[in-house]
Amino acid sequence: MKFHDLYHILKMPKEQPEMDEKDGKRLHRRTWGLLALTAALLGSYLFILYDAQVVNVEEYRQQAGRSIAQTETVESSRGEIVDSMGRVLVTNATTYNVSLDTSLMGTAEERNAILVSLLDICRDQGITWEDTLPIVSDGAGGWIYSQEGLTNSQLRRFGSLCQKLELTPALLDDLGLETCRTFYSLDESLSDSQAQAEIRRREAAGLSAGDMLSALREKFGADPALEQGEARDLVGVVYELMLRSKEIENTEYVFTQNVDITFITLVKEEGLTGVSIDVASTRQYNTTSAAHVLGVIGKMDSAEYYGTEDTEGYQAKGYALNAYVGKSGVERAFESYLHGTSGLRALETDANGKIVDETWLTEPQPGHNVALTLDISFQTAVEDALDEFMSGLDLEEDSGAAVAVVDMTGGVLALASYPTYNLATYRQDYNDLLADPAKPLNNRATSGLYMPGSTFKMVTAAAGLMEGVVNPWSTITCRGSQTFFGNDTRYCHNRGGHGAEDVTDAITDSCNIFFYNLGYQMGISTLGSYASQFGLGQNTGIEIGDKAGYVAGPETSEELGVQWYGGNVLSAAIGQDNNLFTPIQLANYVATLVNGGDRYQVHLLDSVKSSDYSQVVLEYEPTVLNSIDLSDSYVEAIKEGMYGVTQSSSLRAYFNALPVKAGAKTGTAQINNNTGTNALFVAFAPYDDPQIALCVVVEDGASGSSLGRLAAQILGCYFTTEETASTVEPENQLIH
Repeated sequence: MKFHDLYHILKMPKEQPEMDEKDGKRLHRRTWGLLALTAALLGSYLFILYDAQVVNVEEYRQQAGRSIAQTETVESSRGEIVDSMGRVLVTNATTYNVSLDTSLMGTAEERNAILVSLLDICRDQGITWEDTLPIVSDGAGGWIYSQEGLTNSQLRRFGSLCQKLELTPALLDDLGLETCRTFYSLDESLSDSQAQAEIRRREAAGLSAGDMLSALREKFGADPALEQGEARDLVGVVYELMLRSKEIENTEYVFTQNVDITFITLVKEEGLTGVSIDVASTRQYNTTSAAHVLGVIGKMDSAEYYGTEDTEGYQAKGYALNAYVGKSGVERAFESYLHGTSGLRALETDANGKIVDETWLTEPQPGHNVALTLDISFQTAVEDALDEFMSGLDLEEDSGAAVAVVDMTGGVLALASYPTYNLATYRQDYNDLLADPAKPLNNRATSGLYMPGSTFKMVTAAAGLMEGVVNPWSTITCRGSQTFFGNDTRYCHNRGGHGAEDVTDAITDSCNIFFYNLGYQMGISTLGSYASQFGLGQNTGIEIGDKAGYVAGPETSEELGVQWYGGNVLSAAIGQDNNLFTPIQLANYVATLVNGGDRYQVHLLDSVKSSDYSQVVLEYEPTVLNSIDLSDSYVEAIKEGMYGVTQSSSLRAYFNALPVKAGAKTGTAQINNNTGTNALFVAFAPYDDPQIALCVVVEDGASGSSLGRLAAQILGCYFTTEETASTVEPENQLIH
C-alpha cells in the first residue's frame, strides 16, 4: 500500500461529520424559506379575504351580482337623403324609447305591479304607448271590438293569440261582415250570406268583447282590485308581450317612443325592473314635399327578415331582427347605401338587469348619404302649383293628378302625385290615408295608368316618318271624316275638316284623320314597335318602381280579355284603345323624342357620398336603353308642331309669358265607358335646346288644353328656380 492511499484512509473518519453539518445547515435554510413563503402566501390570502369581506364588501357584492347578459346587435346611423343642391331632406334625430324585458320582472304578479306603475306614470304625463288589442270602451261602461287605428295584420294577430290561449272571439256584431271576412281569411267566392253563416259557425260560443277582456284579465293574472280602465290598459300591454313570447309578432316590443326627460326621470326614480330607456334614432324630415319619392322606414316583417324562395332576407345581410328598413320610395330603393353596417357589443348587467358596463366588439359603421336628382325647391313649387290647380276644380272625391318632370338623360327633376301626405305624421294618419277614396298613398306619377289620347300622336308621326309613309312636307287631306276597311267611318274633332295637313300641321291641329291614315298604312305591329322603342308600355327603370302599362295590340287585348279587331289600329294611332301609360313614361318619351332619339333609363340617384360627405362613393352614369335613328328634319317637324300648340289661342298667353320657348301637346282620353275624361298635357323646353320634358295628368279633368296654364306655370318655376338656385354644400363635402 502506498503512503498517500494510507493517508486518505486515515483521514476519512474525520471528514464525514463535517459534511453532515453542511447538509443540515442547507436543509435548515430551505425549511425556513418554505415556511416564510407559506406565511407570505397565507398573509396575502388573509389580506385579500379581509379586503373583500370587510373593507370593500359592498363593491364586491355588486360585482358578484354582475354577469355578461349577452351580445347585442346595434344598428348603425342611417344615411341622409339630400337633393341635387345638397339640401338635407331626410336626416336623423336622437330620441329615447322605452322597452320592456319581462325576463327580469319576476312572477306574473311582480310583472303586473311593475307595469301598473309604469302605466300610472304614462297617464300622468300624457304618454301614449303601443297597444293593438282590439277591445275598446263603448262609452257607456261596456266594451266592444274595434279595428279603429289597426291594420288587418294586427287584427289577424289577435286571432292567432286567441287560438293559442284557447279563446274564441265573437267579432261579427262589432266589426261587421267585411272585416270578419278578412279576419277569418274566408274564400272570396263566398256570398255574403254564406260568409256570415261560416263566421257564425266559427264563433259558436264565442266571447263578447267584455267577456274576452275578463278572460284575458284572468289569464294574464291582473289584480281583481284594479279598476276597469286600468285593467284594460294592463291587459293591452301584457297582450303585446304575449304576441311576441308566443312568436305571433316577430318584432321587439317598443312600449313607447320619443319620451321626454321628465318621463325618463320619473321612471328612473321608481326603479322599475325590466323597464329600460334606450337611445334611438328616428327619421327627421326637413321638407313636407316629395312624400311619395322619399318614402318611409319601418320594422321588418317575417318575410323581409327571413326572406322567401325568390328573395334574400335581411337576416342574411346581418340585420338585427328589430332593425328598421326602407319600406317605400327612396328609403327602400337605396336601403343598401343608407343602412350602414351594424355593430356588436357585450352588455354587463347587474341582478336587476341594469347595464353596468358595455364593451364594443365591433363598432357600427354609419350609412352613406344619398343625393337625388330632385331639386326640392322646384319639387315644392310643382306640388304647390298642382294643389292650387286641383283645389280650383270641381272634381269627384276620388279624383287625383300627377306631374312628372325629367331632364334629357332620364334624371327626375320633380315627381308629384295629388293628393299627397305628410311623412312626419304618416303613422298617425295611416288609417285615414288608407280609407281615403282618393288614395293619397298611391304614387300616380309612377303607378297611375292612363290612356294617353292625343299626346301619343308624336309616336305615330315619328313612326310614319321613319317608315316612309309620309315625309316632313307631304300632306294628307282631312275632310272631317274618312272611311277605312270598307265600312269603318272615323271622324275628326273638326267635322268641317282641316284640309291638307303635313306632320307639323297635324300635330298642331291634332288632326285625327291624318293619324288614322298613318296607323292604317303602317299596321298595329309597326306602330306598337315604335311605341315600345319610345319606352311606352315598359318599366322606366326608376329606382322606386313603376308600372309597365300596355301598348295596344292583339296580344294586349288577349291579355286583358277583350276582343281585338283590325279597325282598332285606328284608335291606337290616336292614343286610344288599350294604350295605357304612366306619367313618368310619357315625360320620358317626350324627352327621348326631342333629344334626338336616345331613350335613357329614368333615375332618381345622382350620387352616393360617405357618411361625412368627404368622398364620392358612387356617381350615377346616365344609361341609354336604346336609340331611335331619328333624323334632325323629322325631329324638327314634330317639334314645330308642338310649338304650334303653345301658340294656339287658348295657350298663347301662358306660354309667351315664359322666359323660354316651349313645345307641347294636349290629350283628352275618355274613361268610365265614355262618361268622363282624363286630361293630359306633355311639354318640353327650351325649344332650341331642350333641357326638360314634363307630363301632367288630371283625372276627370275636362280637356288637355285646360292644363296649359298649370304646365306653363311649372316650366316658369323651373327656369326661374334654375337662375336663382344656390347649391348647399354640407360640411366636409368633397366638391367635384
